[in-house]
Amino acid sequence: MRLSRPFYQLPVLFDVARLQAEVAALPAQAWVPHPDRVPGNSAARLISAEGQETDAVHGTMRPTPWLEAMPYLKQVLAGFGVVWSRSRLMRLDPGTGVPEHADINYHWHTRVRLHIPVFTRSEVRFHCDGEALHMGAGEAWIFDNWRRHHVENRADHPRIHLVADTTGTAGFWHFATAAPPLRDQWPRVAFDPQAQMPLLTETNERSVIMPAAEVQGLIEDLRGELVATMPETQAEAFHTLLDNFVFDWRQLCGLHGTSGEGLDAFRHLKAAVQDRAGELSDGLVMRTNGASARLVLEKRVLQHLVAEAQPRPPAARTMARGALDRPVFIIAAPRSGSTLLYETLAATPGFNSFGGEAHWLIEDHAALRPGAPGIDSNRLGAAEATPDLIAAIREMARNRRQGPQGAPPSEGAPLLEKTPKNALRIPFLKRVFPDARFIFLWRDPRENVSSIMEAWKAGGWVTYRALPGWEGPWSLLLPPGWQMMSGAPLETVAAWQWRSTNQIALDDLQSLPNEDWTAVAYHEFLADPAGVTRRLCEFAEVAFDAALQARTAAALPLSRHTHTAPAADKWLRNRDSIERVLPGLEALWYRLANL
Repeated sequence: MRLSRPFYQLPVLFDVARLQAEVAALPAQAWVPHPDRVPGNSAARLISAEGQETDAVHGTMRPTPWLEAMPYLKQVLAGFGVVWSRSRLMRLDPGTGVPEHADINYHWHTRVRLHIPVFTRSEVRFHCDGEALHMGAGEAWIFDNWRRHHVENRADHPRIHLVADTTGTAGFWHFATAAPPLRDQWPRVAFDPQAQMPLLTETNERSVIMPAAEVQGLIEDLRGELVATMPETQAEAFHTLLDNFVFDWRQLCGLHGTSGEGLDAFRHLKAAVQDRAGELSDGLVMRTNGASARLVLEKRVLQHLVAEAQPRPPAARTMARGALDRPVFIIAAPRSGSTLLYETLAATPGFNSFGGEAHWLIEDHAALRPGAPGIDSNRLGAAEATPDLIAAIREMARNRRQGPQGAPPSEGAPLLEKTPKNALRIPFLKRVFPDARFIFLWRDPRENVSSIMEAWKAGGWVTYRALPGWEGPWSLLLPPGWQMMSGAPLETVAAWQWRSTNQIALDDLQSLPNEDWTAVAYHEFLADPAGVTRRLCEFAEVAFDAALQARTAAALPLSRHTHTAPAADKWLRNRDSIERVLPGLEALWYRLANL
């Protein structure tokens, strides 16, 4: 929720010793990894959907058994007299932190997060929009999480905060934001075993279709934050797209209501807006936090327009898995090391594959190749996935899958696929394979851009012999806007391919549920192939079997597409050229490093 300043301290203090005693009594099994898998971050769930071990923000919120065992914490929350959404204890290990980010999801549009530190040291610092402070144990704080913020725990002990989300009553907001009395006049809330204060929790059930009035409100709020770094005509086109979307969504709601009738019409409009927004939003950001307008539109609006059916639990999926259930796509810019990762994972019969890159899966269909009506690059959106094409692609995939070394496919094993052009097709692939999952691999831009340059020079990665207005053949994938590179130096083209591919892929992935994708840095894979492979197998629900253990027990072999032998400083042969283009890549590099 946006606030008028970064931090507010609420004028109330709590019994630190009692808080610490109740939290310290929690068993080890109460603590689970952070839902975004941020290293050094863990949580104990206190209020959750149905009181279960879940991080969902929709459903009927209830106290978990962990909160029921902490009467003072429960009393602290009840004493605010507000309705609580998902709430947890959040722990940061020594020497770790929370990377800088802004909370742009739908959940945060109307909610604020209350922090009550339980265990902390003076070395713990909370940063928000350029301001930094230490939240003391037993204090209560809220902050503007729409602004960019991060946390550092430089202490040698874990930091644990009670964090609780609420929209807040009028009384709460007056209490939180009014000029506070002198600190020695603040109430100190002790445990009262006779108190009978009810704990109020949200019932947050989604309608199948988001009502038109809510869509309009969210769009108007987004537009109020837009800042254009693009030509004015392009910004105007984006505003027109949003206007038209609100009009058309209101009409569909008027025709079908919001209970679930006419789902295909709603989904079609959503897909069309997603695709068009991707074309128009480059250079549009939020004024306060610099977040991509396209990403905010996805996370705050488009992702929540239609309440799709929830996936089956993992055990049921495994038992009923069919030939194309839960495929896994490796997504990466060209020359990022994706072949080595693919060949490693494909060593197990726990995956089926196509035996190599499957350009044919998409480009055997004339309607999807560059030059077809409406297609001028390798970028494909959900709207291009027509029912006939979905059926044809799934049939081709089913018929051509195989096991390791060309063996017959293992029934029930998920499909593993790796084609660099797929980095520009995530919305399309998600429409064709609704339960698809994605492994996003990225590589240091100095190394990656150098490798892209060498591929162009070698001439062995030509993908298009001739393109309108382009002199000579084109190598590697073809991002949208390639025409702007005409006449540019090779290092500029290579840097643009790296930036465009990673930016489009990352924006697309971050519009998906967290459980649908994971990320890995190429240097991490090289440093610990067994550890990274084990983690990716857990993500894909595939056993880290003897074949994978043997593959990763020693130095990995060279991949089939290796051009020259790997070396950490190989990029230095193109150093002068790369350093000319590196400043334009640093912002995205920072974003990738913070994954």
